Amino acid sequence: MAILHNYLLRQIELREQGTQLALLAVCPNSAAVFEAAVAVATRSNAPMLFAATLNQVDRDGGYTGWTAQHFVTTMQEYATRYGCRSPLFACLDHGGPWLKDKQTRDKLPLQQAMAEVKASLTDCLAAGYSLLHIDPTVDRSLPPGQPPALETVVARTVELIEHAEHERVRLGLAAVDYEVGTEEVHGGLVDVANFRAFLQMLAAALAERNLGHAWPCFVVAQVGTDLHTTFFDAEVAAQLTEIVRPYGSLLKGHYSDWVENPTAYAAAGMGGANVGPEFTAEEFIALQELEAREARLCANRGLTPAAFLATLERAVDRSDRWRKWLQPDEVGKPLAEVAPERRLWLVQTSARYVWAEPAVVAARRTLYAHLSLVTPDPHAYVVNQVARAIEKYVSAFHLYDSMTLYTQSSVNQS
Repeated sequence: MAILHNYLLRQIELREQGTQLALLAVCPNSAAVFEAAVAVATRSNAPMLFAATLNQVDRDGGYTGWTAQHFVTTMQEYATRYGCRSPLFACLDHGGPWLKDKQTRDKLPLQQAMAEVKASLTDCLAAGYSLLHIDPTVDRSLPPGQPPALETVVARTVELIEHAEHERVRLGLAAVDYEVGTEEVHGGLVDVANFRAFLQMLAAALAERNLGHAWPCFVVAQVGTDLHTTFFDAEVAAQLTEIVRPYGSLLKGHYSDWVENPTAYAAAGMGGANVGPEFTAEEFIALQELEAREARLCANRGLTPAAFLATLERAVDRSDRWRKWLQPDEVGKPLAEVAPERRLWLVQTSARYVWAEPAVVAARRTLYAHLSLVTPDPHAYVVNQVARAIEKYVSAFHLYDSMTLYTQSSVNQS
């Protein structure tokens, strides 16, 4: 049995005893966010999940520059640096065809897109991932806006799980956990009837392929939040939790950024939640503050400023990835012609795609070098600002010192 699954079983036991917890999955979209999350796990005595998409971490390095193996190695290095004794879990987020932007841009046909995902699943397994989110709920071969049939979603989910299990056995690896479903509406899983049907069909299909042991520990569903809405619907979550409970699974929320009522997650029975763009924004805001300080310092000392934010905006513009967030009246406009407030939001939101670009890295290094004349460790300031945002969820999800509860049972026997 996978180690993560042991913690989830204990989480269910604790809930039955009246203690409600929800796990936090941090989207490690930059080195600063990654480091901050490990630091928080260390000083909170709490487990931490790291949910990386194939856009972020993949065989080609993704936009972070990390392969799956580099990702796991970096996690272990941070754990050593901070003396972290809490379990840290490397996880795949949104493993499915066309969910990597490059596959959509290159207009890959289904077979090729599935083959790419399968190769990435193998890479994740070999690197030591604990959780794989299997998400074939997007189908670019269909007309825009048309979701794939539920039967298709189930068939492709089983196909990808079967591949992962075959590879896991071939590589001689211990069991891993799975997550299925999506917070998007592509697969029709938002409707409660479809949600029930999906679970029933998936259970039957996995049993038919002798894959009952690979039943997912997490099921993702829309619980009211997305990139632009921030209120968690506890009533819907509680209803869906009751649906997944007989299967031995827990409900997981995505897009939990800036959620207005985070304490409602554990109370509604949620097993966990993913948070990502909010932490990018915190990193961006911290760097804005540092650039303002640098401007004063450079004026006082006759130095040339690093122009970090200007460099970042140019890199975001060149990436073209900001266009995916455009509103209808902005489509077709150059970034420079978008209203200032919206342009700032687009740069802030898309910064994660270019943090690792050489020009941005160089400008950041110069910014830090200038500030180091006065501030001993500017990087630590950024990490700490992100950590504060992460700690908000650790507290809301009742995770502070939760390892004391987790280790009071059979978790130690894993």
